[in-house]
Amino acid sequence: MKFSELWLRSYVNPPIDSAELSHLLTMAGLEVEAMEAVAPDFSGVVVGHVVAIAPHPDADRLRVCQVDVGVDAPLQIVCGAPNVCLDAKVLCAMVGAKLPEFDIKKAKLRGIESMGMLCSARELGMAQESDGLLLLPSDAPIGIDVREYLRLNDNLFTLKLTPNRSDCLSVTGIAREVAALTATTWQLPVFDIVPVTAMDVPAVAVTAHDACPRYSTQVIRGINPDALTPAWMVECLTRSGLHAISPVVDVANYVLLELGQPLHAFDLSKLHGSINVRMAHAGEMLTLLNEQTIQLDSDMLVIADDLGAQALAGIMGGAATAVDSATTSVLLESAFFQPDMIAGRARRLNLSTDAAHRFERGVDFAQTNYALARATQLIVAICGGKASAVTEVQNQLPTRVAITLRPARAVKVLGIALTHEQVGALLQRAQFDCVDAGDVYHVTPPSYRFDLTIEVDLIEELARLYGYENIPAVPPVAALNMLPSTELSRSVDSLRHALVGRDYQEVITYGFVDATWEADLAPNSAPVALKNPIASQMSVMRSTLMGGLLDVLQTNLNRRQTRVRIMEVGHCYLAQQVGYDQPLRIAGLVYGDVQPEQWGVAARVVDFYDVKADVVAMCMPHNVRFVAATHSALHPGQSAAVYLGATQIGWLGTLHPALVQKQGLSTAPVLFELAVAPLLATSVPKHGEISRFQAVRRDLAVIVTQNLTAESLLEEMLSAKIATVTDITLFDIYRGKGIDSDKKSLAFRVLMQDNQKTLTDTEVDAVMAQLMMLLQQKFNAQLRS
Repeated sequence: MKFSELWLRSYVNPPIDSAELSHLLTMAGLEVEAMEAVAPDFSGVVVGHVVAIAPHPDADRLRVCQVDVGVDAPLQIVCGAPNVCLDAKVLCAMVGAKLPEFDIKKAKLRGIESMGMLCSARELGMAQESDGLLLLPSDAPIGIDVREYLRLNDNLFTLKLTPNRSDCLSVTGIAREVAALTATTWQLPVFDIVPVTAMDVPAVAVTAHDACPRYSTQVIRGINPDALTPAWMVECLTRSGLHAISPVVDVANYVLLELGQPLHAFDLSKLHGSINVRMAHAGEMLTLLNEQTIQLDSDMLVIADDLGAQALAGIMGGAATAVDSATTSVLLESAFFQPDMIAGRARRLNLSTDAAHRFERGVDFAQTNYALARATQLIVAICGGKASAVTEVQNQLPTRVAITLRPARAVKVLGIALTHEQVGALLQRAQFDCVDAGDVYHVTPPSYRFDLTIEVDLIEELARLYGYENIPAVPPVAALNMLPSTELSRSVDSLRHALVGRDYQEVITYGFVDATWEADLAPNSAPVALKNPIASQMSVMRSTLMGGLLDVLQTNLNRRQTRVRIMEVGHCYLAQQVGYDQPLRIAGLVYGDVQPEQWGVAARVVDFYDVKADVVAMCMPHNVRFVAATHSALHPGQSAAVYLGATQIGWLGTLHPALVQKQGLSTAPVLFELAVAPLLATSVPKHGEISRFQAVRRDLAVIVTQNLTAESLLEEMLSAKIATVTDITLFDIYRGKGIDSDKKSLAFRVLMQDNQKTLTDTEVDAVMAQLMMLLQQKFNAQLRS
C-alpha cells in the first residue's frame, strides 16, 4: 500500500513528524517498508511568468527572457530550452537558489548577463530525463514558492501489510488506525449526495447470492467525454503508484485508494439487457481489459448481461464493455463479494489486480453504497451528467458476533497492569462497539475487521494500542532443574557429533519438496500432498532426506565446491491408513575426494566403503550389518540395506547412474539414510577385568564359494561365543591363481586371551580347530594351505 503523507494528513493530522509517524505505524504492525521524499531538497525556486523574449545576439539557440517573479522588475534570464515561449509559467531558480546538484549564481552567457535559471523537471531531481522546461498551468500564482505550489514537501509511504489487515488498504483506513494509535480525531470525506433523476436503468439480479451478498449499481448519463481529470486527483493517483487514464476510470481508482472499495464502470451503451451476477459456465470465454482472453471455470464469479459474461467479478472487467474516450453513459458497480469466492482465482489466471488483492482479503460490506455515492459525486462534479437512483440487491451479509473480552485475562496475557477503565478506553479509541458487562466487555467487531474473531484477537488490539514498546521487558523467573537422563539411551546429538568428528557438516533443508524427487528417490507414488503449496516445486512432504541433500550438493557445486560432506537429521512424512507417520531419520551425502587436497595423501574419490566406515562409527556401540540389496535411487551393484539385529533401519549406497546423469554430476555421490530411534537405545557399560597375560594371534584362511559373504562367516564364528576368543577380524580377500574361479579365499585374524593364565599352543590349536569345524559344517569351507 503506497500513499502520500499529505493525503493522509487531510483526514487525520496528529502532532508528530514524518519519522515519528513511520515508527508509530511500524510498531503497530503496519510495517513501513519505505519512506521517500516526493522531490529532492532544493530552495529558491519560484513560479515565474515570461513577459518578453528576444534572440541572443551571439548564439542561435539561446534566447534572452524577461521573467516576472513578483518582485519590482522582471529578471533577465538566458535560456536555451526549445519550449520557452511568451506568457509561459515556468520554474524560475533565482540567484542564490540551491538545486540538488548545484547552486545558482549570477552569470554571463555569451556576454549577456543572466540573473537566474529556468528549470526542467530533471534539474530539480523530479525526473531522470527532460525535453524542455516544466511548464505550469496559466493560473499558477506568480512568485509563489514552487515547493508550496506543487506540494513537494511530501513523503511517500509504502506499507508492507499482513493479509489480515485489509482494512488498511486505503488512505481512510490508515487514517482511522493513526487516529486510534494517537488518540486524535479523524474524518471521512464530506460531500453532498448527488440528486437522482428518474431514468431507465438495467434490471439487476444476483443468482449467486451466497458469493455476492451485496451488489449495487448506479447509472450516470450525459457525461462530458472531453472532461479532464483535475490536477489534485492526478497527484493523488501518481503518488500512489497509479497512472491517470480518463476521468471515470481515475475516479474509480481514486475511491479504491481513498476508501478501499473496488469499483467498476461499464459503458452503458455496450451492455445488453439486464445484469446478472452468476457463476461462470465451464468453458465460457471472456476477454479482459488487458486484452487477455481467458477460459472460465465453473467456480468463478462473473457479471453477465443477456449476451454473456462481461466482467470477472472482483478481479477485472471485460474489454467489450470498457469505458473509452467516447463514453457518455456509465453504469457504476459497487459490491461485496465473499473473500472465498475471489481468493485464488486471479492467481490461477496469472492475474494480479488491486481489486482482487482487496476482495480476497475482505472489504467493508457496510460502505458499499457510501463508496458508490462518493464515486458518483466525483464523476458528476468533474464530467457533469445526471445520476439515477441506486439499484441494490442484498442477501445475507456476514454476521458480526460479539466477542467476550475479560480484562483480567488481557492483563495476564500481556503482563501489563491495565485497569478495567483503561481497557474500555482503548476499545473506544479503536471505535469498537463494546458493552461493559461488569467484569467483561462484549465487543462487536466492525464490518471492516475480518480478523477479529476470538478473545486473543482483541487482546492483541489492546497491545497495539497500548504500544508494544511501552510493554516492559520483564525477565522470566523460573527454577533451573537438571532434567533426568537415563544411561539406557543417548541423544540425537551423539549421532551428529560422531559425523561432525568425521568431517561432515550439518544442513537443514525444507520438509516441502518437489514431487519428482519423491518419484526418483523414494520411490513414493503417493506422497503427502499440500493443499496450498507456497511454490510448485514444494508441493509434497518429503518421505526421504536424500532430495534435500542432493539439492544442497548442487548449490555447492554451483559455487565451485568440489568436495562435499553433509548430513541432516530431520523428520520424514508418510501417509498411513489412519493418520500419518513422521519418523526421525539421519542421512548423509559424500561427494568428491576422500581427503582435502594435500601433499601427503594421493587424491582418491570417495567410494562405498569409505562411507560404510562412517556409518559403522556413527552407529557404535551397535553392530550394524550390511546386506546387499537394490534400491531404486542407488546403484544396483553398490547398495546395501542396513540392519540392526533382524530389523532393517536404512540404506547405504552410491547414487544410481541414471540419477547421476539427470543431476548433471561428474561423479556419483555416496548416500546413506537411517532411522534414528533404533540407534538411540544403548546399554549400561559393564566392568570387565583387563588380562595381565599376553594375547595370542592366529590367522585362519578358508576357501568358500563366491556367493558367501565374509559377514556370514564372522557371525557364525562369533555366535559360538568361545570364552578365550576376544576378537575376529577379516583382513584379506583373495581371488586368483591357485583358487578356483567360482571360489575365493577369506583370511581372518583371531585374537585369544585368558584372564587367568597364558594360553598354551594346545589350547590355541583346539580353538582354531573348533572355528574351522564350524565353518566347514555350515559353509563347506576348506582350509587354505
